[in-house]
Amino acid sequence: MNGKRKLGQLLLGYFFRGLLLVVPVAVIAVVGFQVLAWLDQIVHVDIPGLGLVIVLASIVLIGWLGSTFLYQRLSEIADDLLRRVPFLKTVYDALKDLMEGLVGSKKKFDRPVLVTPLDGSGLAQMGFLTQEDLTHLGIAGSMVAVYVPYSFAWSGRLFIVPVTCITPIDAKAAEAMKFILSGGVTRVEDE
Repeated sequence: MNGKRKLGQLLLGYFFRGLLLVVPVAVIAVVGFQVLAWLDQIVHVDIPGLGLVIVLASIVLIGWLGSTFLYQRLSEIADDLLRRVPFLKTVYDALKDLMEGLVGSKKKFDRPVLVTPLDGSGLAQMGFLTQEDLTHLGIAGSMVAVYVPYSFAWSGRLFIVPVTCITPIDAKAAEAMKFILSGGVTRVEDE
């Protein structure tokens, strides 16, 4: 009886270990397939995958054009059009700044910090120092902006905290973001 119980526990352990290996790969494969299928449907072509190639090539071409002399003129035209619709300009500017903050030349999520509350609880949250000068918002010079992403989501919260409540972290920004998004499961590599 004891041998059957140990065999059952062993098999159950292997089952859960298998789940840990299979589920992340399966989720990535399914999501990747769905994204590729969706991108392939943007341009309807009878050859599977060609629509995706056309979309990717178009994005690269637009990126190249954005790096040339045409960018300034197109940017002026787009900004002029967006100024006429205030809400769209606000949303466009915010999304543009976010994308530049993540992947552009003006990366903003490059200073990971710990934020500790003033209540003395000893708790801390990891985030990214995004702005040190908030005087343009009418906020005193001793306050800074810290973005704290949520784990397992592509959203987060912006905190305005006293400078004394943040501690810089000696880690690469990408590693800190991966650590936060994984809920603290991923190991942060040293600089």
